[in-house]
Amino acid sequence: MFIHNPDPFLLPSYRISPFKTDFISINTNLPNEEYCISYLNEKFGEGNWQFTYNGREGIKLALESYNLKSTDLVTILTTSQNFYISSCVTKTIELFCTWNREILPQTTVIFVNHEFGYPYPDMEQLVATGLPIIEDCCTTFFSQDKSRKVGSYGDFSVYSLPKYFPIQIGGILTNNVKNKPLKKSILTIAEKEYIQKVLSYHLKTEKVLLQKRKTIYEYALETLLPLGFTLRFATQKGIIPYALLLNNNSTIKDLPLLKTYLTNNGIQCSVFYGEDAFFLPIHQNLTCLDIDYFKHIIISYH
Repeated sequence: MFIHNPDPFLLPSYRISPFKTDFISINTNLPNEEYCISYLNEKFGEGNWQFTYNGREGIKLALESYNLKSTDLVTILTTSQNFYISSCVTKTIELFCTWNREILPQTTVIFVNHEFGYPYPDMEQLVATGLPIIEDCCTTFFSQDKSRKVGSYGDFSVYSLPKYFPIQIGGILTNNVKNKPLKKSILTIAEKEYIQKVLSYHLKTEKVLLQKRKTIYEYALETLLPLGFTLRFATQKGIIPYALLLNNNSTIKDLPLLKTYLTNNGIQCSVFYGEDAFFLPIHQNLTCLDIDYFKHIIISYH
């Protein structure tokens, strides 16, 4: 039996991130390890990356490398090309200059958001423009395209660790051009050591982590699609979805109200504004019963 509309102080907490309150003590008690350093050196190249406080700081440090003027233009492109874009991105760009959603003669930098773990499909065409590119890989730590070049098309790539790991801070900024050295992060030594040990612990069990995500993703499709939803992005080899993005297909008459209802029952979610779609958590720290709870709450609203 599942309870809906409990006392607000007795709500469960299902986040888009795999972080749970339990991980405050779990992470604190982890041994200091350096495994992630060799992992990231192999993934990005030694000396080509650094930890940042979060994804937003990574974006800011990348933009600082271009000496942008207020009259410059950063063009944001996304996998879906929906107008939806996080304010974390737009507000950070606005610290430097203006932004738009279409490449124009005035475009100074292209900012590519590989959305929900799904790479932007036409990266080679963007590279051919000769314009500087920043890749927002915040939701694509594990995902790759057929060329296995996601994160290396642009001058910089930015990652957000809480999107895939149970940690409260942490990002990665990579640099693919030698003449643009990385700017220094605000992270303290203690914060870097904390990120390093937590990331090391989870990357050591990468295969298990990815198998858990795959299992819960497949169970979610089996459980939720029969309600009338369909996948917004097709399942593809090499893709590890960050969240479960579903086409609503007019199944729910008012998605913003569904968002409020799910939130009031402890499920973090959002509408994919601009489309008849929404997204839910889908990560390695969920169980099949958790997905059953999601279904129960959706049906109780519907």
